[in-house]
Amino acid sequence: MKIAQVAPLMESVPPRLYGGTERVVSHLTEALVAEGHDVTLFASGDSTTAARLEACCPQALRLCDGVVDPTPHYMIMLDKVRQLADQFDIIHFHMDQFHFPIFRELSNRTVTTLHGRQDLPDLRRLYRHFKEMPLVSITAAQRTAVPEASFVATVHHGLPAHLLPRSLHSKGGYLAFLGRISPEKRVDRAIRIARSVGLPLKIAAKVDKVDVDYFRSEIEPMIGDADVEFIGEINERQKARFLGDARALLFPIDWPEPFGLVMIEAMACGTPVLAFNRGSVPEIIDEGVTGFIVATEDEAVRRMGALLSLNRAAVRRRFEERFTAQRMAKDYVGVYKGLLAKADITARVKPRLLDNNVGSMRPKFAPANFRE
Repeated sequence: MKIAQVAPLMESVPPRLYGGTERVVSHLTEALVAEGHDVTLFASGDSTTAARLEACCPQALRLCDGVVDPTPHYMIMLDKVRQLADQFDIIHFHMDQFHFPIFRELSNRTVTTLHGRQDLPDLRRLYRHFKEMPLVSITAAQRTAVPEASFVATVHHGLPAHLLPRSLHSKGGYLAFLGRISPEKRVDRAIRIARSVGLPLKIAAKVDKVDVDYFRSEIEPMIGDADVEFIGEINERQKARFLGDARALLFPIDWPEPFGLVMIEAMACGTPVLAFNRGSVPEIIDEGVTGFIVATEDEAVRRMGALLSLNRAAVRRRFEERFTAQRMAKDYVGVYKGLLAKADITARVKPRLLDNNVGSMRPKFAPANFRE
């Protein structure tokens, strides 16, 4: 199958540091290539892939000082994808909804995975307007805000099985927080929970420009003591050790999380997860196997002992059963084949419908010898 993967341009594929969507696109692309498919990746020029790379800008936009507005770069990329569209059986978009107007006529050969939150009121009107565009959700929870959207499947994210080695014995003696510093990620909860149970906390997180003031005013004052260490952004190699050495991952979110890639990254290491009951969490965490789901900080403190006693080998096994990149790729190939089969049926039925209706197209004033 000839497949195009269209990635965001803000980070490289895979990202050098933080970047959830681009990381998933990378895992999917490489798994599809390994399965023997002909894959072209549209991404930034500093991306690395076994697929054919169509560079749509020299480097990731977040790392390019000269970029003020990313929109023109996305317009150029979409034009390139449109020009090459006839080369592919299916075009898989991972960049929100910017392509909808341009690819509406090719909708039967496209699919769009929605990676972000969908509880924004304007999106409902957008999805009603573009009913032709097939969508994939990354969890069932993500769909709840936009029930009228044209979802064709839910496909959970996956990681290469070898990417993060399992660690059956935590060596660091600390709790971990990994991700992004922002009000909805609630690292403040993680700090209070860790202090309440008497365990050190290490925070490996990115601080976006829009969250700098929040970090400085709300979070930085809480990091003063030696029991809380702020590490900053880390790369893939550092992540394996950071998560593998942790006794548990804290995921104390306060927003409708679409997926939460860090949860399955921790599971791949055998590290259990304590997560708050929002968004995707109940779909990802197997209660009492890979972690626990809580509603309050007090409950988190009470469940900590049970969390730390979970079998890390069982955590890793459940990851292998549910969240590998190979499983994700097979799920998406199933989606592609289903969409193409539907398009083929439509293409074959349409001419028959036109033939059956041709009589109704005869002008009422036509002479007796009129021939279509």
